[in-house]
Amino acid sequence: MRRPTLEAVATRAGVSKSTVSRVVNGQTTVASDIRDLVLRAVNDLGYVPNPAARSLVTRRTDSVAVIVSDPPAGLLSDDPMFSMVVRAASREFEAAGKQVMLMLAGSPESLLRTRQFVTAGHVDGVMLVSMHGADPLPAALAGTGVPVVSHGRPAGSVDLPWVDNDNAGGATQAVRHLLDRGRRRIATISGPLDMTAAQDRLGAYREILRETGRRSIVAIGDFTRISGAEAMAQLLEDDPALDAVFAANDLMAIGAMRALRQAGRRVPEDVAVVGYDDIEAALYTDPPLTTVRSPMADQAVASARLLLGMLEGGSTASVTLPTELVVRESA
Repeated sequence: MRRPTLEAVATRAGVSKSTVSRVVNGQTTVASDIRDLVLRAVNDLGYVPNPAARSLVTRRTDSVAVIVSDPPAGLLSDDPMFSMVVRAASREFEAAGKQVMLMLAGSPESLLRTRQFVTAGHVDGVMLVSMHGADPLPAALAGTGVPVVSHGRPAGSVDLPWVDNDNAGGATQAVRHLLDRGRRRIATISGPLDMTAAQDRLGAYREILRETGRRSIVAIGDFTRISGAEAMAQLLEDDPALDAVFAANDLMAIGAMRALRQAGRRVPEDVAVVGYDDIEAALYTDPPLTTVRSPMADQAVASARLLLGMLEGGSTASVTLPTELVVRESA
């Protein structure tokens, strides 16, 4: 069977091809009675607009790219936050009639292909995830003229609209809670220092300890379980008397709790542990993990809505979402 054409719809409805084109492309300049005739003909014939032709008329692809840039090894498979972000953003885009393309840009070759793909006009907009300070992709995309939103405040001097949670405020809540529980030698396991989330959480930790006359005890991880375990072992070697640790995400906190058990330290009796994110696994650690709840799904939805608004000429104002301390048995 031949695919129904625009001409066939125009003949069935008794109108011109240009009128049919305006109706199927969502223009509002056609009278309602004529529009009803065209839509009835579209339904009767089973007409499906040609995407390429429609793109020429609307200058839209009705597609957006979600680009994950340079994740640490194992993080995509290990961290449920990534899948939560992708699912939440995709649902929001799809509800707005947008096709979602997931792209990974973790190598110079894939970064070049990604930039060329976006510059060629294959997508209407881009949502960036997991930005690092040295990542050239934000600057490369900022000059393409394609609307770009960063899920998380981007590092460096690139001026992109972003949506993030209150990283400094969440870390402040965590460290003050440990102090209020009587902990005096509080260490931290930071995330990668070329990511703004890790910078903000570490900065808040240091500020609180400076205010209370205590020294910082810091180890660096990469937001994975294994890095949390390795960092915890290093912290115990550096200061065997520490009695609390704030990990910059839950995966590292879970790794830290394992390292503490292997070293014969009880949680929370000997060392209290606080994480960040409130992933589902935090409920099932032994003991359950005290953590900072960051609204990751809400952040992804807000990022998607900011991009969708920009596609319609709306606001480019960045957004910061609040966090909440969830107290469980680990602290």
